[in-house]
Amino acid sequence: MTSTDAGSMRVVLAPDSFKGSLTATEVAAALAAGWSTVRPDDELVLLPQADGGEGTVDAVASCHDTGVWREVPGVQGPDGRSITGRWLLLEDGTAVVELAQMSGLPLMGSPDPGGASTTGLGQVIVAALADGAKALHIGLGGSASTDGGAGALRALGAKLLDRDGREVPDGGAALTDLATIDVNLLIEPPPGGVELLTDTTAVLCGLHGAAQIFGPQKGADPAECDRLDRALANLAGCLGARLPCSPDEPGVGAAGGTGFGLSAWGGRLVPGAARIAELTGLSAEFGHADVVVTGEGQFDATSLSGKLVGSVLERCAETATRSVVVAGRLAASPPGIGISLSDLAGSADGALAAPTTWCRVAGAVAAARLTGTV
Repeated sequence: MTSTDAGSMRVVLAPDSFKGSLTATEVAAALAAGWSTVRPDDELVLLPQADGGEGTVDAVASCHDTGVWREVPGVQGPDGRSITGRWLLLEDGTAVVELAQMSGLPLMGSPDPGGASTTGLGQVIVAALADGAKALHIGLGGSASTDGGAGALRALGAKLLDRDGREVPDGGAALTDLATIDVNLLIEPPPGGVELLTDTTAVLCGLHGAAQIFGPQKGADPAECDRLDRALANLAGCLGARLPCSPDEPGVGAAGGTGFGLSAWGGRLVPGAARIAELTGLSAEFGHADVVVTGEGQFDATSLSGKLVGSVLERCAETATRSVVVAGRLAASPPGIGISLSDLAGSADGALAAPTTWCRVAGAVAAARLTGTV
C-alpha cells in the first residue's frame, strides 16, 4: 500500500444511508467531493453500502453498470394502497429485491402494526420469477408489518385458512385465527436459491422476537406486541406442520418475521452487510485500499454489533486498513478517525438542514486529518 504521507492513495468511500436525510449514494458522492478539494490526486472508489434494509437495491445497482431495473405496477403496499414495485436484474440472472421498497414503514399513511402486510413483497418476487430470475437476493429490513411473511407467502401461492376454510385477512393480527396453511400451489424457489439479507439476530417469538423487539417501532403498544407475538407463534405452528422451518433460528425475526416465512419457503438467511459488501466489490478492497471511509446517521455502541458500519470496521481491523467514520452524530468513539456532522455544523439541526454540504465538509476534514494538516 502507498504511504499516507507521500503520493496518491486509494480511498474507498463505503457509507450506509443517513436515514431520512441522504441515500448512501448521495453520502458517498458528497464525501468524495469534499475529499478531492484537499487531496485531488487520490484515487476515489465510491461503493455505497446497505445491510438489507432501505437502499439495498440502489447500493447494488450503483456498482453494477449492467444491472437492469424492472418495474411492477399495481403492487399492494403495506396498507393496501397500490404502488409500483421495483427490482434489479443482474447480468448473471440474479434478481435483487428490497422489502422496504414495497412493504416499508414509510409507505404507511398511518401506523397499523396489526394490519400491515408483506403482500407486495411477494408480488414483486412473483414478477421477478416470471421474468426468468435464476436466483434471488432479498433485503429484509424497514418493514411496516409483523405478519411473519404471511402476506408474501400468500402472494407466492399459499392459502392461509381459518377453521372454516376461509382465507384470513392480511396482517399479523389476523394470524390469531389461522388454522391451516395450504402450500400445494406455492411457487418453487428459483434454481439458484434465495438469500435473505438481514442485520438482526432476532428470533420469531418471545422477548427476543419480532413483535416484542420491533413492534413498538411500527406503532404497537405493549398489549398489541403481546397479541402479535401470540399470532406469530400460531403461524409458526401452522407453517411448521406443512414445511420445514425453525422459529428459533437467529434472524428469522427480521422484517416482522418475514425472515421466518421466506426461510420456510426455502430462503437462506445471511448477514446483509457482508453479502452486500461482496455484491458491490467492497470485500475485495480490504487490504488493498489505503483508507476506507464509512458512515451512518448515528454511530453508537450498537453500530459495532452487526450493523453495516461495524462490519466495515471489523474488516478494516482484520486487514490493517485505515478507517474513517463520518456520522450525523457520534455517540461513541470509533477505532479510527471519527467525524460528526453535528459538531461541524454546530448542532444536529444545522447538520440536518444541509446534510450534503456538511458531508462535503466532512470529506475535506477527513482528508486533512489523515495527512496531519488538521
